[in-house]
Amino acid sequence: MSCRIVIYFTFFFCLFFTSVPLVHMYPSYPYSRNYQLDLNFYDRSCPNLHKIVGYGVWLALRNDNRMAASLLRLHFHDCIVNGCDASVLLDDTPYFTGEKNALPNHNSLRGFEVIDDIKEHLERICPSTVSCADILALAAREAIDQIGGPSWPVQLGRRDATTTSKEAAEQQIPSPIEPLENITAKFFSKGLDMKDVVALSGAHTIGFARCFTFKRRLFDFQGSGRPDPVLEFSLLSKLQNMCPNEDASNSNLAPLDATSTMMFDNEYYRNIVYNTGLLESDQALIKDRRTAPTVYYYSNNQFSFYNDFAESMVKLSNVGVLTGTEGQIRYKCGSVNY
Repeated sequence: MSCRIVIYFTFFFCLFFTSVPLVHMYPSYPYSRNYQLDLNFYDRSCPNLHKIVGYGVWLALRNDNRMAASLLRLHFHDCIVNGCDASVLLDDTPYFTGEKNALPNHNSLRGFEVIDDIKEHLERICPSTVSCADILALAAREAIDQIGGPSWPVQLGRRDATTTSKEAAEQQIPSPIEPLENITAKFFSKGLDMKDVVALSGAHTIGFARCFTFKRRLFDFQGSGRPDPVLEFSLLSKLQNMCPNEDASNSNLAPLDATSTMMFDNEYYRNIVYNTGLLESDQALIKDRRTAPTVYYYSNNQFSFYNDFAESMVKLSNVGVLTGTEGQIRYKCGSVNY
């Protein structure tokens, strides 16, 4: 109990009694700069931005220990579809069907209410100033940092999209059952490289997957009528109990990393090495000569994984951003300003 009190006190002290934005206290990583964005973009217009986002994320994690993975996934699904423009947050309208209801996202993406709550707070303190895209980028970083994972610098100044596309989400978000070649092509199309594919896949060290995303590995792998022969036997048995071969189990959840489900560490890569990766797309990384050496390296070197993950997150968060007079600063993240 005393440790918990010390942790909470330390967090609130940093949150309310320091004048230096929290981002300035993070370690320095080499990263690709987007010269239209700036680490200090809101220093004058909304100086308490980092503290407000950090507190909002802290509250969310306190109430839901799955939220760190959810916020990170929400940010990834935003950026990988036409760039980091908060289009994933838009609700459907008579004029478009949004990304929320795309197959990879429907009844699966979480954390919208966390971003909405932070945005509502910011609109009271700094009205019409901070974009939803920047809030989402910061919230993802804060979530991983607060659970003990790596941190990374978040350049700011993104603006919000005024439209969204269900079709684009279904075409551009990588699927856990498609070939690695297809997945890497989707990453490459965003300016990411093979190391980014492996490093960002490490996000699966936390979070859960629905049974339908991997069930064919358990019962009918590639139409064989048998389980995936690579899948370790004891894990196969556990997963078959969690995800029986019936439609009613499709929405059941299994941990992406059963070894250390709530810890952001390198166990994900060790799982893959020992054939206990959950998703086909995860296990495929050890079978490809282009990605296998990096998987082995990360499995034995958490520090290097942390550094590379941080660098890849900076690259991801700069994909396809809107700046200057492009897009808008939404008043509410779920709807366009009219």
